[in-house]
Amino acid sequence: MRVLVTGGAGFIGSHVVTALAAQGHEPVVLDLLHPRAHASRPPDPGDGLIRADVRDKDAVAQALRGVSAVCHQAAMVGLGKDFADAAEYVGCNDLGTAVLLAAMAEAGVRSLLLAGSMVVYGEGRYDCPRHGTVRPGPRERGALDAGRFECRCPVCDLPLAPGEVTEDAPADPRNVYAATKLAQEHLAAAWARATGGRAVSLRYHNVYGPGMPRDTPYAGVASLFRSALARGEAPRVFEDGGQRRDFVHVRDVASANAAALAALAGRPAGGFRAYNTGSGTPHTVGEAAAALARAHDGPEPVVTGEYRLGDVRHITASSRRLMSELGWRPSVGFAEGMAEFARAPQREPVTAAAPAPAG
Repeated sequence: MRVLVTGGAGFIGSHVVTALAAQGHEPVVLDLLHPRAHASRPPDPGDGLIRADVRDKDAVAQALRGVSAVCHQAAMVGLGKDFADAAEYVGCNDLGTAVLLAAMAEAGVRSLLLAGSMVVYGEGRYDCPRHGTVRPGPRERGALDAGRFECRCPVCDLPLAPGEVTEDAPADPRNVYAATKLAQEHLAAAWARATGGRAVSLRYHNVYGPGMPRDTPYAGVASLFRSALARGEAPRVFEDGGQRRDFVHVRDVASANAAALAALAGRPAGGFRAYNTGSGTPHTVGEAAAALARAHDGPEPVVTGEYRLGDVRHITASSRRLMSELGWRPSVGFAEGMAEFARAPQREPVTAAAPAPAG
């Protein structure tokens, strides 16, 4: 199958291209290769590379020729630095997706695999000993300044126990990036209904692994820790390091994309389905920093007590739907993956602090 992979020269996209090619597909890569995202040209994915912005409707129309499905990885990622990034996030993620979907509708391409994100949930699942499952509101600046990082019951103020979030949890985006990722899903669902297409969103949890970008505030936390170690510095862990996340290796994410693509043809026309994509084994941010530091033989992490107001405390995945419906299983364990990543090469530092679209 000929498959368009937007953002296919990026961190996750390049691994997806490799996984699809290994399954016998013919990937076509559309990527802007912006110098702020690619300080040096990445390995050439071959003659299928189209260097263009996903918001360029003519380039997208060209890229869609002969294509049977689209794997949409192009996005501006991460929490960013402040709200001044909002227009860039919306332009790249939401306008870019709208341009792509409009071109797919015109070209008659009816299969879409979207790179979603766990950030659409906001905080994860919490249980109160008195009130059962509850949804805490955003954490207040005063509590964070005082070092009170854990969420508490909105009814009785008791401490809450975090659990795994499922795809049926209500969406509650709490920063600009999260809002754009939810909008992408709504656009994909609307496109599927209007065209009789089939759309799947893989809601990635904390993806890490070889090829993550270095020295950029728009990367994931594992990349920030690894970048510090590469500079000979101690990883700086925000809050108290107890934030729970689901760290999933990029090769497992790529294999999930291959599995979802294989299942797309069998999905109902006009339908949209979301799948959590995580390892299923939660770890704290502090544990990730410590594992990387040990494997890198670098300085021990420093817990700073700092925070970012848009961050959530705990968010871990239940990936049972993905496993049961698509037969996918993660294969890279936390210790193994972190040990590999601690020594693996990263993408070169970006050449400017400003964000750039990934495709």
